[in-house]
Amino acid sequence: MSPPIVIDCLKGRSSHRQVLLGFAPADLLYKLSFPDILDEDAGRGYQRPFNERHSQDFRRYIKKPDSSTIPLTLNLRPSAKGDWCIVELPDGRVQLEISANAGKIMAQVDCQHRLGHLSDLPIPLPFMCFIGLSEREEMEVFSIINSKAKGLCTSLLDYHEAQLAESLADDRPELFIALQLNNIEESPWLRRLNLGGKTTSGLKRIASLRMMQQAVNDFLKASKILSSHSVDDAARTVLDFWRAVVAVMPTEWADPRRHMLTKGIGVYALMRIAADIFIECREMGRACDKRAFTTALADFTGSVDWSTSGPLKGFGGQGGVKAAIEYIRDARKRTRYKVVNG
Repeated sequence: MSPPIVIDCLKGRSSHRQVLLGFAPADLLYKLSFPDILDEDAGRGYQRPFNERHSQDFRRYIKKPDSSTIPLTLNLRPSAKGDWCIVELPDGRVQLEISANAGKIMAQVDCQHRLGHLSDLPIPLPFMCFIGLSEREEMEVFSIINSKAKGLCTSLLDYHEAQLAESLADDRPELFIALQLNNIEESPWLRRLNLGGKTTSGLKRIASLRMMQQAVNDFLKASKILSSHSVDDAARTVLDFWRAVVAVMPTEWADPRRHMLTKGIGVYALMRIAADIFIECREMGRACDKRAFTTALADFTGSVDWSTSGPLKGFGGQGGVKAAIEYIRDARKRTRYKVVNG
């Protein structure tokens, strides 16, 4: 039987959590650890996809004579097989003992790009290792460390918040509804929102979770639907609206690259039009369901050029969203005027 791997450490606390502090060769830490990248299809993991260029840049840097780095952040995942143990020594130090065939027992909480291309380098690196955090606790630590990190997908942070929330529907109804659009089988947005992870699904991600939840938030504020309806009712209303969009504009929906329906301007503007229609239905005492949305949209959407080369192409930013909303509202008014005046 092969002897265990032994790493000398100090044991202490990082705020309220017990941690190990130590040094080990980069190739050994690579061998013992893994990144927990979000798999959008399985709903597991929490980290962004691996960035080859970022990792290669760090490899080139750390090989330089004057290089250094802050400690890698790891977590010893709980093991029912006893793959690792911590041995207290008389002088106050500890030893982390790891079975020779344990495999990858440490999660790379904050170091996947630093370790990603160091599998063959014995360069000594410092590390701080949490002891037995759950996956949920790891996600929380990762979110706090990286919430302001440059380049970290905002949709991934939204996904973290959704997983960590005690009551997402109450705390963040707009995020709850956006995720419902991405998860419900009857939704035209099913698995089509980019959560910031990786996916093997054949469906192309055509919008981000962050964009959708912001657009839904605009709808909730403009319509004030939550003053009289539950979050589940509001989610059903938003779902009915997008189902109506697909029913009325199937050609435009089927070709997202050449039409604005699923691009930022289109999503934000259409959600405000949804609020307009909801308010009108409420004032008339009518149910605002898929039929109501379909009827309202069918009256005017044919007079709007939704192509990426049309009038909506030039709108950008918040000012562009407002202009796009007014452009669509004007088209709706003109259609109504024609109907009233024959």
